[in-house]
Amino acid sequence: MRILTVLTYYRPHTSGLTIYAERIAKAFVARGHQVTVLTSQFEKDLPLREMMDGIEVIRSPVLFRLNKGVIMPWIGLQATIEALKHDVILLHLPQFDAAGISLRGRLFKKPTIIAYHSDLILPPGAFNRFVNFVVDTANRLTATFAHRISAYTEDIAEHSPYLSSYPKKVRVITPPVELPEAALAVIGAFRFRHNPERKRVIGMATRFASEKGVEVLLDALPKVLEKHPNIKVLYAGQHEGVWGEQEYFARLIPRIRELEAAGKWKFLGVLPLTDMPAFFANLDVICVPSLNSTETFGFVQVEAMMNGVPSVASNLPGVRQPVKMTGMGEVIPIGSSDALARALIRILDQP
Repeated sequence: MRILTVLTYYRPHTSGLTIYAERIAKAFVARGHQVTVLTSQFEKDLPLREMMDGIEVIRSPVLFRLNKGVIMPWIGLQATIEALKHDVILLHLPQFDAAGISLRGRLFKKPTIIAYHSDLILPPGAFNRFVNFVVDTANRLTATFAHRISAYTEDIAEHSPYLSSYPKKVRVITPPVELPEAALAVIGAFRFRHNPERKRVIGMATRFASEKGVEVLLDALPKVLEKHPNIKVLYAGQHEGVWGEQEYFARLIPRIRELEAAGKWKFLGVLPLTDMPAFFANLDVICVPSLNSTETFGFVQVEAMMNGVPSVASNLPGVRQPVKMTGMGEVIPIGSSDALARALIRILDQP
């Protein structure tokens, strides 16, 4: 079977969505299918075509960037050519261009499936409200033409205004989570590099973005430090130069620099996937204080739990499910730094 996968960002970009798309594409290839990924050339030095792990990656040139999105003038033509050559179309939403591609799926009689990852909620402002409206309209047109829509959990399928509008098309498919086991020597080497003091560790693994709730953790830390002064935050993920988040970073970074100077916070940057098992194994708790429905699951929770690490997660549809399903951690009210502090203290109180 020839499968055309379309999404805005693919490798080497790192996010939960791109990791999910990559895992699915590799799994199809391993089963003998032919997979093509049509995506954006979000950095000009990326090749327009290349083979990655047996997957053909086609990148459409970007005319300009629109907040966290991109405008690709040639993607319609490229999608037409590729749709005609493939048997199935898989669209990862949200993405602005998906409506036209799903229409091509209907016109060309190609089964078209949506993998719905999250809503798009941009920072406040008239222009961003317009962009949100356009993308939401495009997503709904995409659903009209698509044959099936996949959702991570029943929880998000029931509570998402988007997914709940198409109950006959939605199928719940638990997302794939893969994490190799780290050798003890590798775990120890990671600790020696990043936590030689052997402090108790609170982890975050995500882009530095306003919807991720970094300030909720910052507001909770003073109370946690009162009870557990020997703690440290290890933050894995892109923290500088995140598209559309410069003001947010500038507002929070002075507080973080103070914590860094006191040895209470360390940015690790974007870790290779091969280093993530050692990262999780060095945590006492992982923190997922997300603020809105741009987060609908939180793969890092499951990956941490696979290493015996509990999670403190926001009470958002989907995000709360790993804790509820496993009992490993606590669910807190959205945006409550007091509740986050209490939950972290309770977990850190345990030996």
